Amino acid sequence: MSITDASKKYHEKMFPGYHSSFLETDPEFIERFDNFAFDEVVNHDDLDGRTRFMAILAVLLGCQGIDEFRIMLIAAMNFKVTPVEIKEIIYQAVCYLGIGRVFPFLKVTNEVLIEKGIVLPLCAQTTTTMENRLTAGEKAQIDIMGDQMKGFWKSGPEESRHINMWLTDNCFGDFYTRNGLTYQQREMITFCFLLAQGGCEEQLLSHAGANMRIGNDKAFLIKIISQCIPYIGYPRSLNALRCVNEAATK
Repeated sequence: MSITDASKKYHEKMFPGYHSSFLETDPEFIERFDNFAFDEVVNHDDLDGRTRFMAILAVLLGCQGIDEFRIMLIAAMNFKVTPVEIKEIIYQAVCYLGIGRVFPFLKVTNEVLIEKGIVLPLCAQTTTTMENRLTAGEKAQIDIMGDQMKGFWKSGPEESRHINMWLTDNCFGDFYTRNGLTYQQREMITFCFLLAQGGCEEQLLSHAGANMRIGNDKAFLIKIISQCIPYIGYPRSLNALRCVNEAATK
């Protein structure tokens, strides 16, 4: 078995002192996976480690990879992703995945943080009230997606207009307005939730455009997709790449 020095070094940084039992049970697989994920992929571009691990946590939520999420949660913290940032990723995931899929990840995260001696709850990050969340949510939508979002919350057929309002006051007003992550980071993780769960290409195209509008350019999004391939595979990564390419032409 020939695991590269670069792969070993990166693995040690993620999991100091940890020896995987897969080295004994599945040596051929581990050789190829570790050399790919922890050498070839991570050394392909200049994406910083904190951003890489935020994206990895988000795509693992999106693809429902809870066992890998628990493991990579430790690695993310070793790469200086903070407990607040981790919790914000999980909270925002509810808007795009639903509590049914996010609940187990919240439980796992709380277990890991408590094991690490971190006192819960963390410091509050809310910036809105129930009275101003709609106004604040509309501002966030406009800041991220442009002036066409003015009045979006009261648009559409009367029978379904409430859903547009909920997108504004709940998704954006309750979550995008929180401290802990920037707009750029929030749009990046949204892009990851959507690309990883699949079947959301219309929304993925829209959020690829929103990412580009606020500074997460095409090259950055391709880096994000590339770094996530070991965790979600090629089909959904290629779908995401197609959406990025299409959004870049609009």
